[in-house]
Order: sequence, then structure tokens, then C-alpha cells
Amino acid sequence: MSSLLPVYKKWGITPVKAKGAWLTAADGKEYLDFTSGIGVLNLGHGHEEVMEEVQAQLAKFWHTSNLFQLPIQEEVASQLALLSGLDKVFFCNSGAEANEAALKLARRATGKTNIITCRQSFHGRTFAAMAATGQSSIHTGFGPILEGFSYLPFNDLDAFEKEMDDSTAAVLVEVIQGEGGVIPGTESFLAGLTKLCQKHDALLIIDEVQTGNGRTGYPFAYLKYEHVNPDIVTTAKGLGNGLPIGAVMAREGLDQAFSAGVHGSTFGGNPISLAASKAVVAKMADETFLAEVREKSAWFMEELKKLAERTSVIKEIRGDGFMIGLEMQTDSAPYIMSLQEKNLLTLTAGANVVRLLPPLTVTKEELSIALEKISEVCEIESLTL
Repeated sequence: MSSLLPVYKKWGITPVKAKGAWLTAADGKEYLDFTSGIGVLNLGHGHEEVMEEVQAQLAKFWHTSNLFQLPIQEEVASQLALLSGLDKVFFCNSGAEANEAALKLARRATGKTNIITCRQSFHGRTFAAMAATGQSSIHTGFGPILEGFSYLPFNDLDAFEKEMDDSTAAVLVEVIQGEGGVIPGTESFLAGLTKLCQKHDALLIIDEVQTGNGRTGYPFAYLKYEHVNPDIVTTAKGLGNGLPIGAVMAREGLDQAFSAGVHGSTFGGNPISLAASKAVVAKMADETFLAEVREKSAWFMEELKKLAERTSVIKEIRGDGFMIGLEMQTDSAPYIMSLQEKNLLTLTAGANVVRLLPPLTVTKEELSIALEKISEVCEIESLTL
């Protein structure tokens, strides 16, 4: 009997080693890992540059606290500010913590409490992040949730125009809804939210926990669009390539609301996680690397769309970069299990969506192997409909 609380529905796979896009289990099976630790291992398992930075920092010290001057914090913060186009950075340990901090900052900076998010959004499982999440299933069983949140349809700018007024503190939105089904936000919607927030003196918070750190071929997904200008951006997952770290990036002036003692984190910005982030942000600043991500992912997406045309079981292919959803005609769970049997690891994103999150370092040969396995499963399942 396990001593773990049963909050995760675990697979029958026990990893013993992993490298790049491949994971080896205790039974000797080798899997092509298109989960990337749920969008965390953007540079793949065992990335050499990440490992070198972490080992170098481990040899110096592991932890001191945020009472000390830590140059690595300044270095990574400076790079994140440069990449995001924002000014100030706060480090924490996860995406939920980053969103929690962003919501606190928005309320304190504006003096207002009303925050609008989207239906089917996902922002984390702490109380404020849970309240911000527009899914009733996430709220169930926890009693009264934090007040001040309302939920509107994603990509429906008219609904936001009707709801927003000068009492609105902030809008919190994903560029691509991940847990909600891999649904991309349109440029007109995101740019429209920028204008509405400016009109009502509200803050635009963009949740880049999963879409950030090169996942879509840009340092952050909103940078693809010229007229999307957030006040606050949150990220985590891929920022540490497997080590726990989150970050909040904010524009100049908002730092006045987060003076000493207002917010904090014991482990946030610890030097080991930041050493990993140092290697990650170096890749995020490498336009040649990002261009390769865009080229490979565009090719893969096109091949998946061709596959969808040949089978009756796929309803739609959507996403951006290496954040891809295959909406199936029926429940996605059997397809995910069938792909596992063929040694390809994938994820769900809502009831009917198979989510593909390969590492950004994946090769075209590995993408071709995945295409073959997906094709085999879809053809088999087509025969059983």
C-alpha cells in the first residue's frame, strides 16, 4: 500500500533514466516522451548545458535565502526582463505561485479587487489561482472560493467589452488554453484585451506558465503579436527545465506595490533552480534555435493535418509551435493508452483532446516516428468505429 495521498492517477511506468526525447522504464521499454514532464522539459531530458550550470552552482552552495545578494538572480531577471519587454521580476517556485503573486500584485497596485478570467482556463490549484480558473470541477469540494472573480468566454471580445468597467482590477488570460483543450487565442482578442485594459485602467496579466520559454517558437507566446502588451506576465514549467521555479515579470511602476515585506518566498529564486534557468534563457535568446523550433513545429503540424484528413477519428488539429492538440471524435483516453502501448507518451487536455508537448530539441526523425505511431493508432481505431 502506498503512503502517498492518491491525488494523481499514475501510469504503470517507472522511469529509470532519460535523455533528450527518450525515457527508459524499469522494464527496459524505451518511450518517445511527448509529455516533456507536462511542458517542463523544453530542452529535453538531461540537457548538457543545463546540467553543467546546475553542477557548477551545486559545487558552490545550494541555498542561502533572499536576505543575501545573489548575482545569479540579477542575471536571470535581467535576461527575462529583456526577453519579455517588461522591467521587474519576482522569482517563486511554480506556475500557481507565480499566478498567486500576480493576482496579489494586481489588487495591491490598482486598489481594486474584480478580476476577469476565461471559461475553461487553468491557472493553478492554490486558492487564488483556483478561483481564477474558469472550471467548476477545479472548485468543487473546497467550500467558498475567493471572491472577486468572473469568467467569460475565451476569444469573445464582445463579452469582455460588456463586462469590463472602471472597477476591473485585471484580466488574466492564457495565450493558448492548455488544460482547456489547446485552444489558441486570436490576435484580435488578445490585442483587444490590451486596449480594454488601458481604457479601464486595469492590468493585463498573461499566463505563460506553459506557453512560455520557447514552447511556441518565441521566448513568450504573446511576442508573436505586435499589439499585445501585457502589464504582468507569469511563467514557470520550462523555465527550469525540470527544476522548480516560477517567475512574475511586471512593467515599471508596479514594483512600488511590492515593497519589502509585502510578498516573498523562502525557496523562490534559489540558486540551483536559477542555474538551470540561466541555461534556459540563453536558449530563449538564441534566434537560430527558436527559428528551428518554428520550422520543425510547422512541418509537424502540417503533417498532422494531412493525417487528420486521412482518418475519421480526428476532428481537428490545433495549437502553435510544439503545443499541439488533437481533438478526437470521442474520449481521448483510449488513444493515449494505445499510443503508450506503441511507446509514445502523450497527455490529455480536456475529455477529447490528445496533447503533444515534445521537447523543443526534438529531431525531425523523432517527429516522424511519432507521426507513424499516431497514424497506426488512428487507423486501427478507425476500423473499430
